[in-house]
Amino acid sequence: MEKKKKLNHHRQTHRVAWHCCLVLFSVFTISTTAQAFDYADALTKSLLYFESQRSGRLPYNQRVTWRDHSGLTDGLEQGVDLVGGYYDAGDHVKFGLPMAFTVTMLSWGIIEFRDQIANAGELEHALEAIKWGTDYFIKAHTSPNVLWAEVGDGDTDHYCWQRPEDMTTSRQAYKIDQNNPGSDLAGETAAAMAAASIVFKKTNPHYSHLLLHHAQELFEFGDKYRGKYDGSVGVVRSYYASVSGYMDELLWAALWLYKATDDEEYLKYVINKSHCFGGIGWAITEFSWDVKYAGIQILASKLLEKEKHKQHAHILKQYRSKAEHYLCSCLNKNNASNNIDRTPGGILYIRQWNNMQYVSTAAFLLTLYSDFLRVSNKHLECPAGTVDHGGILNFAKSQVDYILGSNPMNMSYLVGYGSKYPTRVHHRGASIVSHKENKGFIGCTQGYDNWYSRQEPNPNVLVGALVGGPDCQDNFMDQRDNYMQTEACTYNTAPLVGVFAKLLHLEDNNELELVASY
Repeated sequence: MEKKKKLNHHRQTHRVAWHCCLVLFSVFTISTTAQAFDYADALTKSLLYFESQRSGRLPYNQRVTWRDHSGLTDGLEQGVDLVGGYYDAGDHVKFGLPMAFTVTMLSWGIIEFRDQIANAGELEHALEAIKWGTDYFIKAHTSPNVLWAEVGDGDTDHYCWQRPEDMTTSRQAYKIDQNNPGSDLAGETAAAMAAASIVFKKTNPHYSHLLLHHAQELFEFGDKYRGKYDGSVGVVRSYYASVSGYMDELLWAALWLYKATDDEEYLKYVINKSHCFGGIGWAITEFSWDVKYAGIQILASKLLEKEKHKQHAHILKQYRSKAEHYLCSCLNKNNASNNIDRTPGGILYIRQWNNMQYVSTAAFLLTLYSDFLRVSNKHLECPAGTVDHGGILNFAKSQVDYILGSNPMNMSYLVGYGSKYPTRVHHRGASIVSHKENKGFIGCTQGYDNWYSRQEPNPNVLVGALVGGPDCQDNFMDQRDNYMQTEACTYNTAPLVGVFAKLLHLEDNNELELVASY
């Protein structure tokens, strides 16, 4: 991501209401008919995106053909094999924290919606997307108390506009260890590997066991040697600073390890640390690569339904209360000051930079909780009214449909979907002629001079990428240098995979009412 993208990303208010969203006094009316969207196509394309973001030696079945091998010497200077993994966005740094969150969300989507993804014929592609990340994490976790946190650094990377295949920028690697802790990174990577171990448990039990072993070691490491990873890896601070700290990641990891192992010790950790680690204290209105509390609270609240957890009901109910605060804030059913702002067109709006990441995570949690309420035959009780599972699902669908084109710009923010979508995505590889078409070397400044500043659309379509999206007035400028709006990230698309599959399943079974998005 471009420099300083993340510095303004989180403040402990956890909800930044940008000034332009506070002055919406005019009524915004649009005459529209309900649109039907091709969720099968959206699902297929969302999984293609992860192939565009691959680093390392590409496999024989690579479907995104404008990409080629890259980063083949990653880790060489440090004497470790760090080839593989994902580039997070439109640059070529491999940032550990957002990569791990991406894998956690992909895994969670398969855990919840595996059958629906399989019925759509996309399970193998989804498993490949997860394994490309977890294979890298196995390499990066070189000993129990060592995890390689990053390859490349944003400052030098952003001086260059090159294809990944031409990279000449630093591939310095950075690690956390017992003397340079990073509990947030260790915790999120443990969560990703624990969640993925559940995904592979039946189809690849040996690999599942290996992932679980790494997850348990990483959690122990992160819990024993506590500290924020951006204190140990200074180069990450301008990009993915851990503003929320590491307590949420440790709770998050413990919950996923409990789901993966059924070991009561992990549940006790989540219960005993619930107050001092903020699990039942923070009422949050965002869920992101940095702030995991809403996800923790929803996972914990679902435990209440099992008889064996009744002894912890007092604490789990407090987790549920905070989960419901998040959900009600999305649905505009909290007291006014505690709701998430919306644009006139109806999309949730948290902040100016890459707002769509919050929309996709919200759509995922809302869809998940809607399913939970349907199965348990319950309703969501909010300060401003009661909402049933159908109402929650309809709102989640409205957010997805906005992404796919039911919005004032009549534009799909999922690249490659529909007839109108961003064509000047802020992405080095997509914006320069494919290495397979022209193997001539393109240098740092040459890329800026000849490709970055071009007015023409990108020569390669970054299919399945969810860009940062419109501003608080639903306006969007499709310009390559407008990275607040036109850059996409792996963790934007990851939560949508399960949601697309769920909506497709409901549509195929005639269970989805056609609802206007706004």
